[in-house]
Amino acid sequence: MGNFNFKKNVAFLGLSFMIGGLSMAQAQNTTTIEGTTPLGSETQYRTWSIGVNAGLLNQGNIFGFNQDGFTKLEHNVGYSAYIKKQLSPSFGIKAQYLGGKVGGTNEDAVTGQISAFETKMPWSAALSGEWTMANTNWRLFNSIIKPYAAIGLGALNFETSTTMDGMVSTAEKQTKLYVPVDFGFKFAVAKGINLDLGYQLNWANQDFDGKPAGQYKNDLFSYAHAGIEIALGNGSKPALNNSNPVATLVNDYTAKYDDLKAERDELVAANNALKSQMETLNQELQDDDGDGVANKYDKCPNTPAGVKVDGAGCPLPEMKNETRVIEKIVVTEEDRKVVDEAIKNLEFDLSKSTIRSTSFPSLNRVASLLIEKNFSLKLAGHTDNTGSMQVNMRLSKERAEAVKAYLVSKGANASRIEATGYGPNQPIATNATAEGRQANRRVEFTLY
Repeated sequence: MGNFNFKKNVAFLGLSFMIGGLSMAQAQNTTTIEGTTPLGSETQYRTWSIGVNAGLLNQGNIFGFNQDGFTKLEHNVGYSAYIKKQLSPSFGIKAQYLGGKVGGTNEDAVTGQISAFETKMPWSAALSGEWTMANTNWRLFNSIIKPYAAIGLGALNFETSTTMDGMVSTAEKQTKLYVPVDFGFKFAVAKGINLDLGYQLNWANQDFDGKPAGQYKNDLFSYAHAGIEIALGNGSKPALNNSNPVATLVNDYTAKYDDLKAERDELVAANNALKSQMETLNQELQDDDGDGVANKYDKCPNTPAGVKVDGAGCPLPEMKNETRVIEKIVVTEEDRKVVDEAIKNLEFDLSKSTIRSTSFPSLNRVASLLIEKNFSLKLAGHTDNTGSMQVNMRLSKERAEAVKAYLVSKGANASRIEATGYGPNQPIATNATAEGRQANRRVEFTLY
């Protein structure tokens, strides 16, 4: 009896220290909330799991009650398995199988009393509700260590053999109701995988140990077990039995805060860069000598006030008896026909700025006209609205430049030719039809 009390107290103290130590655990397991949102649907989680356990079955228990005189511990191997449906982060329903055998010895038995028993349990099946306390905790809101407790009701099939005065007798197999009460700790060691350490008390029918003890007396046996629980389903989803709504909420607003902070930091950095550029630009555009040319481009600083300067900020030479000759440029109808023909015959390779050879003769006549009459020419490239604005602007500019380059190659004065690209910004027809888009893809020639 003293040996049993010693073991009982050691076990109880050990469990107490373990509970105290686990309650201080602050380890966080973010895999339990990955991909979930506050108040999200059940489809974000895996809700089914299976578990297998093995451990020790005996007539004793750490609390020392309902032993019915069988105080000598006899440990036997027990085994169990269950399937569980998690209804919420903190509550699930599980169906459990338990098997093994339980034995006990009454060292104080006298003649005519049962001195030992052994009960074989081929099977038992129970339906239990299981509460996971850590999943509703606001302080340890995402702890790896999760205390749990369960209680249920089931059917227990057993066959009891008793020893009395050295004689062994075996009763018929029976199936009776029993009440399992389980508590312990689960350790979320990986996504959807828990280690399970638990202690289960089972209230069975009074015939369990073969020793009737009155109408309301039930036999009690314990099951100290360890095992593993595995969530079923899509491995990318967290298991609901490991998820804490508080952790999901904290993770959600933390992520949103981080995003907002990152955006703010980018805006601050961009504003600081723009401010620096503006300060540099203001310094470069200062005009200390007031001649109208910024310091950056002024090659002749400190020009006296009132002195006329050129584009480089240097004084202009004084002109005496300056005579201006104004040349009048006259564009005739024949000149316009030459240009119109060039526009009509101008063709490019598809989506390129390469001029086709069929356009060369009419462009040659335009080059001759520019050389002969010293005309100036403005080339304006246009496109339809097909494609991006950036591509169209570049293509229209490149086509106008290609025409200019060709005319210059034939002897025209480059300084008298201006090439500009307008992209789709100046249509002359609707872009809703193929004919309209054809008309909008053009290079306009303007003589002056």
